Amino acid sequence: MNAQVPLLPPATVHDRRNLPLWVTLAFSAGAVNAAALAACQRFVSHVTGTVTRVGADYGSAYLLLDYAAVLAAFVVGAMSSFWMLDGRRLRGKAPLVGLPLVLVAALLVAVAVLGRLDAFGPFGKTVETPGDFVMLGLLAFAMGLQNASVASTSGMIVRTTHMTGPLTDLSIALGAYLSSAAPAELRRRARAGIVLRGSKILAFIAGALVATLAASRLEYLTFFIPAGFVAVAAHILSGVVEYEGQAVAAG
Repeated sequence: MNAQVPLLPPATVHDRRNLPLWVTLAFSAGAVNAAALAACQRFVSHVTGTVTRVGADYGSAYLLLDYAAVLAAFVVGAMSSFWMLDGRRLRGKAPLVGLPLVLVAALLVAVAVLGRLDAFGPFGKTVETPGDFVMLGLLAFAMGLQNASVASTSGMIVRTTHMTGPLTDLSIALGAYLSSAAPAELRRRARAGIVLRGSKILAFIAGALVATLAASRLEYLTFFIPAGFVAVAAHILSGVVEYEGQAVAAG
């Protein structure tokens, strides 16, 4: 199996039958981000804020190093996805398609349980404490793992843990679709992109809303919600990749 060939071809990525998969993962990332914000007033599913804090906290070696560690956790998570997917393909082995997302779900469950056991401090009442950074590190690793596994599987078409790229792609697709000079094929592709990116953005918002509402009652146990969604997505993704592989083999 060629490691340069994506596990899912572009047509399959944009197929509306697979839209629930990407929506489920975007929903889970939105829930993780909102739950982290409720827990310690920090976002974690994307790294823009973390990178900003590394620069903004130059006057405090403690905070600078802690945010750098959270950033490194995201990077290691993404690298781990490569080793489970394309790294294995480079060695002539079958990629462990569902494993990265299974590990994401397990990490979210671990955060929920550890938080319930008071490993990170009182929910919503601490900022930039050692417990906060341990939790953020675990969540950052999970989000790096999720984002990289989805990106690798989809041939770098889909991202689910941040919305800057999807919103930019949505805007470009809207411009193309509304252009009177665009040929029919370009407008068709643009329409598919609008559906995909728009659905992910709405799902991310929905996940954030659900987690915010749940956090007031469930506190750290809120992380069970995205864990469940990611576990379901892992099962779906494995099935989709297996089906597409059989279809390609059948010619």
